[in-house]
Amino acid sequence: MSTIETAVLLEREAATGNPPHSTPKIPPFKIRNITIDPPLVLSPMAGVTDVAFRALLKRCGGIGLTVSEFISVEGLTRSNPKSKRQMRFHEYERPFAVQIFGGQVERMCMAAAMAQEIGADILDINCGCPAPKVVKHGGGSGLLRDVPRLEIILRELRKVVTIPLTIKIRAGFTDSTINALEVARLAEDCGVEHIALHGRTKEQGYRGLANWDLVRQIKEAVKVPVSGSGDVTSIEGAFEKWHETGCDGILIGRGAMQNPWIFRQIDDANHGREVFQPTLEDKRALLLEYFDLLREDMPELPAIGRMKQLAGHFTKGLLGGSRFRTALYHSHTVAEILTRIDEYFDHVREGRMYMGEEDAAMEDMTEPVLDSCEAAIG
Repeated sequence: MSTIETAVLLEREAATGNPPHSTPKIPPFKIRNITIDPPLVLSPMAGVTDVAFRALLKRCGGIGLTVSEFISVEGLTRSNPKSKRQMRFHEYERPFAVQIFGGQVERMCMAAAMAQEIGADILDINCGCPAPKVVKHGGGSGLLRDVPRLEIILRELRKVVTIPLTIKIRAGFTDSTINALEVARLAEDCGVEHIALHGRTKEQGYRGLANWDLVRQIKEAVKVPVSGSGDVTSIEGAFEKWHETGCDGILIGRGAMQNPWIFRQIDDANHGREVFQPTLEDKRALLLEYFDLLREDMPELPAIGRMKQLAGHFTKGLLGGSRFRTALYHSHTVAEILTRIDEYFDHVREGRMYMGEEDAAMEDMTEPVLDSCEAAIG
C-alpha cells in the first residue's frame, strides 16, 4: 500500500478512532532493559512539562515514557534551586528520564551523576534547543555544529552513568548543514541507546513541517531504537508517521497541550479498543485537577500563571473559548480562576455563549506556544 493510500485509509478510519485492519499494531520497544509501553513519549517542553503537568498527563493515560523539562547543567552544578526542582518526579511516572543541556564536558558529567543519583531511569541529552542563549554557550542544537565536542561529551557521559543514555537531536544546525544521520551514527558508536529526532533544523526553529523522512533514514542506519518528533496531533497522524518511517516510538508535545488525552486515544486505537472521547465534564475536571496539582507544587501566583497557559491551549476550538481565555487572563486569584471555570462550563453545558466579564477586552489573549526552550532561559 502506498503512503497516499495509507493516508486516505487512515483518514477514513479516523471517524471511528480505530486503525484499519491492515495496520499492524505499533509494538512496545526497549531502551536497554526498560520497556516503553505504550511506545509514546511525552516530549520535554520547557516551561510546560514540569512535575504537575507530567502527573496530569500520566493520569490521563497512554504515556510510556515521561521526560523532565530540559535542565541547565550550569544551574544544577551550581546549586540553583530551580534546576534541582526540575528533577523531581513521582514514582508512578516511571519510566522517567531527566534531560540536561550544556556544552561543557565537566559540567555535563557532574549533572549526569546528579540525575542518576536522584533515581532517574534514563539520562537524555538535549541537542535540539534552538534558543540563542543556549546555542551561544555550545548547548542544545549548538552541539550539532561542533560534532567533535559532542563526541567527547557522549563518551565521557557513558563513563559516568550506568543508566541508559539517550539523545534528542534536530535535523541539523542550518538548512544547508543537515547532519542528523552523521550525528545518529556517532551517538550509537558512543553508547547512546535511543535516538529521538525532531525533524527541523535549528535555523528552522518551529516553522514549517518536521522532516520525518530523516527519522526513516536514521532508523535504517542504526540498530538502537529511534523515535520521531514533530507535528503529531492526532491518532491518524501517529499511525501515518509510524507507517512512513518504521520508527520505534513517537514523541508528542504541543498535541498534548491541546488534547491531554491524545496518548490514551492513540493507545486505544493501537489496541483496537473504543477510543476514549472526553465529555464536557471530563474537561472541566481535568482543568480543576491540574490547578490542584499546581497549587500543591508551587506558590499561588506561579500556579495561576501555569493554569492560564494550559487553559489557553486546552480550550481552543471550544464554544466561547476565546472569551473564556480572556476572562482567565484577567483573573488574579485562585477564587477568580475557579469562578471563571465554573461559569464557563456551566454556560457551555446549557448551550449558552460565554461572554466573560463585560469590561474585559475581547481579543484572544492566548499565550504563545511554549514548545521551545526559550521559556526556561528568558
